[in-house]
Amino acid sequence: MNEPTGVENDGAPGFGEGPQHESGVGAGAGAEPEPPPEVGSGILRVFGRQLKRFRMRAGLERPEFASMVGYSVSTIAAYEQGRRIPPPRLIDQADEVLDAGGVLLEMKEEVARAQYPAFFRDAARLEAEAVELWVYATHAVPGLLQTEEYMRAVFGMWRPLLDEETVEQRVAARLARQHIFDRKPAALLSFVIDEAVLRRPLGGWEVMRGQLEHLRLAGEFRNVEIQVMPLDREDNAGVDGPFTVLQRAEGDQVAYLEAQGRSTMVSERREVQGIVSRYGIVRAQALSPRESLAFVEKLLGEV
Repeated sequence: MNEPTGVENDGAPGFGEGPQHESGVGAGAGAEPEPPPEVGSGILRVFGRQLKRFRMRAGLERPEFASMVGYSVSTIAAYEQGRRIPPPRLIDQADEVLDAGGVLLEMKEEVARAQYPAFFRDAARLEAEAVELWVYATHAVPGLLQTEEYMRAVFGMWRPLLDEETVEQRVAARLARQHIFDRKPAALLSFVIDEAVLRRPLGGWEVMRGQLEHLRLAGEFRNVEIQVMPLDREDNAGVDGPFTVLQRAEGDQVAYLEAQGRSTMVSERREVQGIVSRYGIVRAQALSPRESLAFVEKLLGEV
């Protein structure tokens, strides 16, 4: 969906990372955002309690366990108290070292989802389950198509500034979302990207060259279509801004909109159908996938 800017608009964190609202038409407009829950809430507290319980059952003091898994004592304490998000590697190690029998591993996916801002977690789940995904991007390369270097450049430009730990969390979360490309059966992924996005060297020209090369390769996947909306087009049905449409296996569709850190999940059938129709027109107005890959090649020759 659109990450300030994906599904993102992906100049920024994951479907977007502003307050999210459910919607019929215009939901969220003028609404005050709810404060996000504390990082230590929910699944992180549950995981932390289980981690501590298994450590104590194994007869290990915190310093001893920290040494065995290669983390500092203060970091282990933060994981046990639900104040920090444990990385997948730690969960794998802890389950094995503490002989947890897979109990910690079973929480791995939910813990990973905690890397996203609270409002984005449901959107991330929908994205992971989608059989089709359509993204129109106007500000930055969609998150699902971003290189790690480009991600870091985007997050580094956020204001107010994100601290280093948050940047690392967001990068890890966005990279994890890209496992959608490895799913079987493969999801059908369609992206229309404004030409301006491809000419905006976020992070510098070396970063942008790597990003363009990545787009060229991604566009060759059979289940991925990347199209460019040229700047010189006299018609563009996407002037209202970026959006994402997700289709689930059951056939129902959900749209995601975002602007200035505020996000809206649209599920009302008539409004979603209007957005779906708009995407069809945008695709028709953009360069074809073949023409778009040739355009990316041309840009690479200019960089």
